[in-house]
Amino acid sequence: MKKLILIASLAAAACSPEDETSKQNARTSDSPSTAAFKAANDKMHKDMTMTFTGNADADFMRSMIPHHEGAVAMAEVALEHGKDPEVRKLAQDVIKAQESEIAQMKAWLEKNGKDAPATAASGHDSH
Repeated sequence: MKKLILIASLAAAACSPEDETSKQNARTSDSPSTAAFKAANDKMHKDMTMTFTGNADADFMRSMIPHHEGAVAMAEVALEHGKDPEVRKLAQDVIKAQESEIAQMKAWLEKNGKDAPATAASGHDSH
């Protein structure tokens, strides 16, 4: 019985959604915009991985910075590859709003003696 449970556990681990997604992504030939979106998304999720401190205010600020930076990166992809004027305008608005909020969060962390996330990018190009 223990061998059956072990085998089932190993099989489940081998077929985890993350592994399956990685395999699927490796099998497809991505367009330049898809590759750029995937890279931005992967970086955002990696940068959002953090150790929480129990201080809800600081943890919120620290975790939202890379989330917003990811939104900026994705909006930049839309501007680089997109054609629809409405989408391009929204992407520009997202960049402006998110960069402002990133600055506000970093200022709050500095004012309150908290460190910004170590994984956060040092800044973004202004648009």
